[in-house]
Amino acid sequence: MKRLLVFLFAAATAVSAQAALHIQSWNLPNGARVLFVESRSIPLLDLSVEFDAGARRDPNGKAGVASMTNAMLARGITAGSDAQAEPALSEAQISDAFADIAAQRGGGVGDDRGGLSLRTLSNATERERAVALLARLLAQPSFPDDLLQRDKTRSIAALKEALTKPEVIASRTFSQALYGTHPYARESSVESISALTRDDLLAFHRRYYVANRAVVALIGAITREQADAIARQLTERLPQGAALPAMPPVPAAHAVEVRIAHPASQAHILIGAPAIARSDPDFFALRVGNYTLGGGGFVSRLMQEVREKRGLAYSIYSGFSPLAQAGPFQIGLQTKKEQADEALKLVRATLADFLRDGPTPTELKAAKDNLIGGFPLLIDNNRKILDNIAMIGFYDLPLNYLDTWRDHVAKVTSADVKAAFARKIKLDTLSTIVVGP
Repeated sequence: MKRLLVFLFAAATAVSAQAALHIQSWNLPNGARVLFVESRSIPLLDLSVEFDAGARRDPNGKAGVASMTNAMLARGITAGSDAQAEPALSEAQISDAFADIAAQRGGGVGDDRGGLSLRTLSNATERERAVALLARLLAQPSFPDDLLQRDKTRSIAALKEALTKPEVIASRTFSQALYGTHPYARESSVESISALTRDDLLAFHRRYYVANRAVVALIGAITREQADAIARQLTERLPQGAALPAMPPVPAAHAVEVRIAHPASQAHILIGAPAIARSDPDFFALRVGNYTLGGGGFVSRLMQEVREKRGLAYSIYSGFSPLAQAGPFQIGLQTKKEQADEALKLVRATLADFLRDGPTPTELKAAKDNLIGGFPLLIDNNRKILDNIAMIGFYDLPLNYLDTWRDHVAKVTSADVKAAFARKIKLDTLSTIVVGP
């Protein structure tokens, strides 16, 4: 069984990208949204169940509860009702149960969303056992207090180590500079993790892991009827959730410069501002333009100006991270401490030139050709397709989003890029973080 599954997992990564993906979508009576792609190329099923349970939902003073809740879903399961006669399961028993059927469980938490994922053989015997176990993880976690204390100890130790690293210091300071008191700025601390209790996890799970806000994404060798039955099984034990309060608005971008001393030999520099929500109509113009600015590797302007011509950095990049609300635009690089100011000045000048002129016709064509030509790599296996349809479901994007992706890129003009960057990026409102000198 396990040797067969290893072969199938390898085969899954070699599935050719489809010219179009037929995404079927419907809502269950309990409010859960389902997105399904039927794929018969390999006998596997990949699925995820996600919720509005990301780090932005951490309560004040309890940063880290979203991540801890998600991590502890597999630490134990409570017994079922008498009618179901399901035994309680320990962490080891859960792990063994998935291993016995060669299923892979995953999951995690981002800024906006959190949930679990599953990869299993699509035949009925293994699939039904794997789905039933995942459904219990979602609905019946026991959150054993002794394992919570263990995980807290581990998290605190890992955090203390991370906080010695300049890149972590820079990233956390960058979030604070951009988002202030907004939930996107919350970062777990030794104090916040230490303060977490089992009751905190139970309350977070009860409030956010709810059927009416679940997004179930599936791709695999099953029928729509089977997909519907699986989605119902995964969400039928979850409670209904009350309406959630709206997130506060993201603060307007404003220039902040923070310099933090660190003994590392390299200065770590981050520059940016809140910029783009996932549904923003400027997404494609920004994606195309960013390829020229700093997202295209060695052909990007920042790489050419900062590394190739002057040798001020080994690598440099720029990028947009769209979220439910305005996610960050970020330029990042590392350079020798004594070169930090020179590199920073050059980065700002290169960005100013790009904002003023936009991409040249040659740069625009190269960016569009690369993005369009590389699109199949975004959907060349089932796991990537699963990630994309889960994103489409959570952020309520059009079902034909992937089918029209290349068309949207092809339509972008230099004027579109200039206008989009002008709306989102203002030189005098960018925050700058320098860790090192």
